[in-house]
Amino acid sequence: STMEEMDREAVATAVQRVAGMLQRPDQLDKVEQYRRREARKKASVEARLKVQSCQVMLRTLNLAGNEELRKNHLHIMLREAAGNLFECFKIISFKLFQNNYYSCSPACFLVFLLSFPEIVRETQDLIERGELLQAHRKLMDLECSRDNLMYEQYRMDSKNTHDMNLIHTYFGDMQKLSEELAKQLWMVVQRSLVTVRRDPTLLVSVVRIIEREEKIDRRMLDRKKQTGFIPPGRPKKWKEKMFNILERTVSTRIEGTQADTRESDKMWLVRHLEIIRKYVLDDLLVAKTLLDQCFPPQYDIFNKLLNMYHQALSTRMQELAAEDLEANEIVSLLSWVLNTYKSTEMMGNSELSPEVDVNALNPLISQNVVDQLLSKYMSTLTSNIIGWLRKALETDKKDWIKETEPEADQDGYYQTTLPAIVFQMFEQNLQVAAQINEDLKTKVLLLCLQQMNSFLTRYKDEAQLYKEEHLKNRQYPQCYVQYMIAVINNCQTFKESIISLKRKYLKMEMEDTLSSSHTSMDATLDVIAKEGCSSLLDEVFMDLEPHLNELMTKKWLMGSNAVGTICVTVEDYFNDFAKIKKPYKKRMTIEAHRRVVVEYIRAIMLKRISFRNAEERKEGAEKMIKEAEQFRFLFKKLAAGSGEDTEGLCDIIEAIAEVIKLTDPSLLYLEVSTLVSKYPDIRDDHIAALLTVRGDASRDMKQTIIETLDQGPSQPNPNYVPIFKEITVPTLTVPKLLK
Repeated sequence: STMEEMDREAVATAVQRVAGMLQRPDQLDKVEQYRRREARKKASVEARLKVQSCQVMLRTLNLAGNEELRKNHLHIMLREAAGNLFECFKIISFKLFQNNYYSCSPACFLVFLLSFPEIVRETQDLIERGELLQAHRKLMDLECSRDNLMYEQYRMDSKNTHDMNLIHTYFGDMQKLSEELAKQLWMVVQRSLVTVRRDPTLLVSVVRIIEREEKIDRRMLDRKKQTGFIPPGRPKKWKEKMFNILERTVSTRIEGTQADTRESDKMWLVRHLEIIRKYVLDDLLVAKTLLDQCFPPQYDIFNKLLNMYHQALSTRMQELAAEDLEANEIVSLLSWVLNTYKSTEMMGNSELSPEVDVNALNPLISQNVVDQLLSKYMSTLTSNIIGWLRKALETDKKDWIKETEPEADQDGYYQTTLPAIVFQMFEQNLQVAAQINEDLKTKVLLLCLQQMNSFLTRYKDEAQLYKEEHLKNRQYPQCYVQYMIAVINNCQTFKESIISLKRKYLKMEMEDTLSSSHTSMDATLDVIAKEGCSSLLDEVFMDLEPHLNELMTKKWLMGSNAVGTICVTVEDYFNDFAKIKKPYKKRMTIEAHRRVVVEYIRAIMLKRISFRNAEERKEGAEKMIKEAEQFRFLFKKLAAGSGEDTEGLCDIIEAIAEVIKLTDPSLLYLEVSTLVSKYPDIRDDHIAALLTVRGDASRDMKQTIIETLDQGPSQPNPNYVPIFKEITVPTLTVPKLLK
């Protein structure tokens, strides 16, 4: 039969269509999508057929003259069209049309009702295809018809909520359509900074839709004022929603830039802040050059976005500030917040002006939070510096016991790395602080110098312990002398470094606040150097002791070469001491010269020899004069180039030799008085000892000379530094009675 043939034909056509759709394997994934589309087409065709048959029937009814007959048929058709919602359309058809409330004819209205599901489907298709403007046009038409119908119902019987709900339920799909369209709009808004570069017309369409909705909102609110009626879902406030979505998008964009944590990357915060800087600058440049043109001027889109970014950044920075940050992280954060943010690398970028005025931007974090961070930074830094200094000193001490000599600087002076390490650490922290502001830089400098002060006291104690340990066993450490020289030289380096640090980082007007601590540090350094020098001289004199003990003895008089050995030993030590920096080396040479002369004079005063006759006195005195000359020659050589006048010290030995050499005892008083007037700190016991060594003065003669001398005037050399007061003369322990 014809029907069967048509069926077969339909099936064959369908098979062909399906085969056409499924040419490639990847199309199998879309089977469900194709099925839904075909189902919609089928429903659409059925709906159109229904509408057409209705239109035919309505035309037939209009031809019939009987009003009653027309109403009955309309009734039947409405029941068919509306199914379970028959109640609803009983109200509409009989109440509204009977009372002439509704402006269109029942026939038009019926056609609209029947075609409603089909229009919904078409609109759904347009939304899915991304044809948003056309979809919105259809949605507006649908909403307009529903709203007018509800308004008529409201005018006729505003208290009848039951009937109103029926209308609302029938048009329920329309609400979903509106939500579906909104979802598409918000996706475009979320990606607006990307969309505006790729497809600005899409963004413009979205803005036009929002503008249309804003107009309808205003119209509906006006009508509400006059009549009290407003349709469901109004006002939609899509413009407000759009701004809310932009705000959420901006926040998410900024939060999402943290890729790492401290565990995975030490530099996590620096990276995070750099990505934020780059994103925000790029986004604002796009917003200014492209986005601005897609929105009506009254939206003030650029400024709104600028405020959103500022707000989101402020929130993010406060969150970061509340974390348990390390000292270097606090600096990174503050430097970014206080400097980078308003710099030309970001908000101060020339392409953003004049729209962005950095002076008008509020601070990202409050002064209170800044102060808390700074105070946390200072306390963390304080404990860090204390730890670093302690560690640096421990490391340095390990070097002191090495069996290899310390390094020398470019001028050949021994040194250790301690001053370089300490000041490099100070420099780094000062440079970091300078990134934030002047005030912090000054605070850090004060902190460094304050800690340096305590550190130097520890350094002094450690050098003292080093010396004490060495004295327990002089063979150990092997390079004691060389490392002690390095410690002395470090004092000079520390002094110079403190000065250059202050010059570089301290403003002139702050100089006074530091003068006392600077003086105190200089004093400590001088003490360390002085104690170091004297411990080195102690080394020399410990080695000289057996040779000094030979002076002014019988063996010495018989021709021992003790002084030759003394000179060679001193010179040998001073070859090492050449590695001491100038100010200290000069002091060492003077001190060594002085100590050699003192020890020589002490040897005389020990009365280890008493010359038996003029011959011995002459021999002894000449040996003394010769040895004074040897010392003079040695120390002149050691002091070469320092311009130091050390002549006077050896003169004392010669002056004493003259007293011993004197052959005419009657001139003895004169010779002694000349000696005393030159060196007024000579005491009676020194003169008594000297006369004892001469070996020819009686007790009475000594007594007379000493008593007479007490009245004599003195004429010391103005440059004379008392030397005799250091020299004690041993007294006989025999009781005075035996005299």
